[in-house]
Amino acid sequence: MKDFKKNMMKKFEMSDLGNLTYFLGIEFEMNSQGILIHQRKYAQDVLKRFNMLNCKPISTPVDTWVKLSLVNDEKEVNPTLFKQIVVSLRYLCHTRPDIAYGVGLISRYMVKPTTSHLVTAKRILRYVKGTSSYGIQYSKNQSGELVGYSYSDWSGDKDDKKSTAAYVFMIGNAAFSWSSKKESMVALSSC
Repeated sequence: MKDFKKNMMKKFEMSDLGNLTYFLGIEFEMNSQGILIHQRKYAQDVLKRFNMLNCKPISTPVDTWVKLSLVNDEKEVNPTLFKQIVVSLRYLCHTRPDIAYGVGLISRYMVKPTTSHLVTAKRILRYVKGTSSYGIQYSKNQSGELVGYSYSDWSGDKDDKKSTAAYVFMIGNAAFSWSSKKESMVALSSC
């Protein structure tokens, strides 16, 4: 590695800054198990920005019974504030696959957010409050076993009856790819 660095420094103008610890709001911690990637500081900054630092933490990011809709009789909320919350949470998803579904859900209502949409967004912030140290641990001694999980809520959207599909792929205990998005078409069967 040292020889490689020396050769690179001869060819290119560069300097060795040591191990990576912080990059674009993502923190990297070397520990005895391997590398932990998290956004603890960014999460705290988001909570502070939206006056949620002193909120009561909650154990799940989204209420399982919540069914949001574009059409409802609720009071509209400030769309700029709502968009700022959604965008902040979207960036937090880089190291937090556990909030990807909830953030994807509230992202659908950025045009005309109402009270229930804001309540759902604040619930995610309350979850982040209690789990701000969460991240992804890449272990030195983990197995190389590839495992994938998928999920669909089968026409869960009240407005257009489209399903939300999600997946996560892991090597050992560490996630390396995940997604949660609304499908582009309506499925007529579970096949």
